[in-house]
Amino acid sequence: MAAVKKGRNASATSKPWRSLALILIAIVALTGGMFASGHTTPRLGIDLAGGTSITLAAVPEAGQESAINKTNMNTAVSIMERRVNGLGVSEAEVQTQGDRNIIVNIPKGTNSKQARDQVGTTAKLYFRPVVATELAGGGAAPTPSATGDGSEQDSGKDEATDKATEKATDGSSPSASATTQGRAVTDALKADETPSASPSGTAEDEAAPSPSATGGTSGDADSKLQAQYAALDCTKESVRAKAGDGSKATDSTVACGQNSQGQWQKYILGPAAVDGTDVDEASAVLNTQTGAGWVVTMDFTDKGAKKFADITGQLAKNQSPQNQFAIVLDNEVVSDPYVSQALTGGNAEISGNFNQQSAQELANMLSYGALPLTFREDSVTTVTAALGGEQLKAGLIAGAIGLALVVIYLLVYYRGLSFIAILSLLVSAALTYVIMSLLGPAIGFALNLPAVCGAIVAIGITADSFIVFFERVRDELREGRTLRPAVERAWPRARRTILVSDFVSFLAAAVLFVVTVGKVQGFAFTLGLTTVLDVVVVFFFTKPLLTLMARRNFFASGHKWSGLDPKALGAKPPLRRTRRPSAPAQTKEA
Repeated sequence: MAAVKKGRNASATSKPWRSLALILIAIVALTGGMFASGHTTPRLGIDLAGGTSITLAAVPEAGQESAINKTNMNTAVSIMERRVNGLGVSEAEVQTQGDRNIIVNIPKGTNSKQARDQVGTTAKLYFRPVVATELAGGGAAPTPSATGDGSEQDSGKDEATDKATEKATDGSSPSASATTQGRAVTDALKADETPSASPSGTAEDEAAPSPSATGGTSGDADSKLQAQYAALDCTKESVRAKAGDGSKATDSTVACGQNSQGQWQKYILGPAAVDGTDVDEASAVLNTQTGAGWVVTMDFTDKGAKKFADITGQLAKNQSPQNQFAIVLDNEVVSDPYVSQALTGGNAEISGNFNQQSAQELANMLSYGALPLTFREDSVTTVTAALGGEQLKAGLIAGAIGLALVVIYLLVYYRGLSFIAILSLLVSAALTYVIMSLLGPAIGFALNLPAVCGAIVAIGITADSFIVFFERVRDELREGRTLRPAVERAWPRARRTILVSDFVSFLAAAVLFVVTVGKVQGFAFTLGLTTVLDVVVVFFFTKPLLTLMARRNFFASGHKWSGLDPKALGAKPPLRRTRRPSAPAQTKEA
């Protein structure tokens, strides 16, 4: 057994080139991947690259002061993070501050403006039946179209629509019509069927239809709603922002919306028939088949599909405009298509005045849900990279000074061995840089100032591992052994010490990463990453390299500049086997 063990150890230590070749191949492969991905530098966080910092304050709705609690605030933070990440904006920081505020830090980037526009949007979505609608300034206007469950659409302005629009402009009353494909018609085609659209174009000339017909209100509430509708001027932003405030999903309400020509319309809407929570998934799609442009497709949950089928089946029996349903997002109508049949497939498509950005924003908000609270922007601060750049420069200078002191110490104390330590530090730095560059596009990792501090701290951890190994080797030399066996005997004990030390550092980094938020996590992540790389470098580079150097005469002979001079170390005389004393002559005779 002893012979077998000895042979295996000799075989393992005689081929250190394998480990060196393995780590060099890994470095080359990672570097090639870095250049292939086009990300040759690590992504920078908001403190280094600049960006926008937004402070959002939770605003209680009437009678719902208790809704502002820790649970709802944490839910809002989670939804905001998913919205921002859904736009491809990584390293955005979303965290609570106090009981009512949320701080959102968005790094400078391609989609940072989109993220800012929708990060605090409540995104309460409802599908409501349309009771009445007209242009904000009077008259009729085109309506965005939407289809669902396989029905086809045509949002182009065909000749028939243009002629009908001209007739409506001349004062004639065209008859309502619709294609057999379920295409939405313009408000001009159905102007004579819209009770609220009078020839003079004013709401006062003719009373709006009663919302009670939809099961919404009656009596005094009905009169109040009609008065709100008559006074609603959607051309004013301040009025639009307050339209529908205080109304519940079960109430009829008034709202504003913009049609495909950019004109504002006002609506009386019945109670919500389908809630935004009934939408399972939404996505932005470029519809090239019908020329509708960018649309938002939605898939409903099983419960939502049944609700959607019920409401579209009821609306299909009504006359225009009461065969339309309004898709209302945060009290604003984003689309008001009509239906000619029940849509039972569990999916729908919203089309209208969308471009790629607006369609993606709406789909993103629908996919990740509505915020449980309403927020207002308290402050918006633009963070420039100048301050962060100065701090980074100072941090790098501090790191360079620390590294220089470590190198000087190694040169003075370990002399020739410092060559191995410096090469190991360079390999560790190369691996750290390449992996950080790759982690940017892979998981959204961004280098911030605390992360830089973590990398600087890691210099000491890595140097400590080399010192532990070198001191174990020197202890063996003091015992009188030669260099090659001293390296092999020192490695098992040094390995245990290094693993225990790095495990403690990694455990501390992991706990710090879990229990903290924001930029401190960058420090913890970098510290944990460099600790793992320290183990890799020591096992696959430092140990094999020292094994090779031990075969060189400069180190093996104990040159005074090698750092392994037995005399300088106070080594004992070489260990030799002693012969057994010969047996006495009388014993032999006996």
